[in-house]
Amino acid sequence: MNFSRSDFPQGFQFAAATSSYQIEGHSYGGAGKTHWDTFAATPGNVVRAENGDIACDHYHRMEEDLDLMQAMGLDAYRFSTSWARVLPEGRGTPNADGLDFYDRLVDGLLARGLNPMVTLYHWELPVPLADLGGWRNPDIAYWFADFTTVIMERIGDRVFSAAPINEPWCVGWLSHFMGHHAPGLRDIRATAHAMHHVLTGHGRAIQAMRALGVKNLGAVCNFEYAHPADASPEAAQAAQLYDGYYNRFFLGGLFKGAYPEDVMQGLAPHMPKGWEDDFDLIGEPLDWCGLNYYTCKRIAPNDGPWPSHEEVPGPLPKTQMGWEIYPDGLHYFLTWVHETYTSGLPLYITENGMANPDEVGVPDQARIDYLNAHISAARRAMADGVPLAGYTFWSLMDNYEWALGYEKRFGLIHVDFDTLTRTPKASYHALAQALAR
Repeated sequence: MNFSRSDFPQGFQFAAATSSYQIEGHSYGGAGKTHWDTFAATPGNVVRAENGDIACDHYHRMEEDLDLMQAMGLDAYRFSTSWARVLPEGRGTPNADGLDFYDRLVDGLLARGLNPMVTLYHWELPVPLADLGGWRNPDIAYWFADFTTVIMERIGDRVFSAAPINEPWCVGWLSHFMGHHAPGLRDIRATAHAMHHVLTGHGRAIQAMRALGVKNLGAVCNFEYAHPADASPEAAQAAQLYDGYYNRFFLGGLFKGAYPEDVMQGLAPHMPKGWEDDFDLIGEPLDWCGLNYYTCKRIAPNDGPWPSHEEVPGPLPKTQMGWEIYPDGLHYFLTWVHETYTSGLPLYITENGMANPDEVGVPDQARIDYLNAHISAARRAMADGVPLAGYTFWSLMDNYEWALGYEKRFGLIHVDFDTLTRTPKASYHALAQALAR
């Protein structure tokens, strides 16, 4: 790596991230069914209909995985809790085994000198709540706050940081408009409701954690840089709208008490009743903001219904996901979020990494190059005055990549999904050396 720990301020948090459904093994420990289980069981939704029943079996291999984090020299671990593991019915009686699992996880991290960074929801909605409409139902904000109270009463006294929901755009737009993730809907009204309710749920979860005395609360949003596909005014307008519902919608709700006007031209007729009155709740004060960043997109106008645009291929080198590698986008978003929305709040890069078709024994130089380029972009932003406080690598290990099954490998650690053997990659060792310097 072309950096060392001494290039960053004291207390800067280097972390790796995972999420519950992607690694734990959801068929263990009394976890309830999630809408990802039913989505994956429906033909055509997921590669080979693969699911998270076993995943990386982190449920049984936690100690080994924590040892690998400690050996890498990380400062922190960003993990998520499974709503369905803690509350198998979504509400009601907690699952003691689920609460004990996260208790052991937090204690195991602290015993190894690792700061626990918890995200409460990373997309695994319990089936009984999906049956009631899931994120389309305004009551989900209250259900989510109740879940927040149950899990954080158990672990909230020992976590370094907490955020309610990972990537609201994926929960709202990708899952309800594009249909690529569970629940797999393609409906603009469902989208408008889900995008708003994911933010009211965020607000009520923040309130619940403040009531418990949990410290260092934030929000985690994902970002993509939108390039116009060509030099035409129509392409510029299309890219601006993409930026609106992807990047500006959620930040606008969280930090400005308003949604972007260009986005609302399409969504306003479909919004839930009384949505304009919810911004005090959505804008509950935060202690930090997290940015997940991977790529850019090229946006071209078309003659279809709103938003009347489409993605087109771009010229830059691509990852195994087909995503262009564009480190300048990370620098842009760090400076833009700081200057436009967060006004001095600490920022964290809460996910950054690449998928690569890795094999055991073959160095993953492409990932080392990707991370070097993006860490350099982050350092430039810091030199420009951005209060960046941490950098989180996605992902600690190869895992279940949602609708793409087990084909796409983002991990710093290789996982053989037949034997579940863990093998640190060259990128893991390179980062360990950089963090030891």
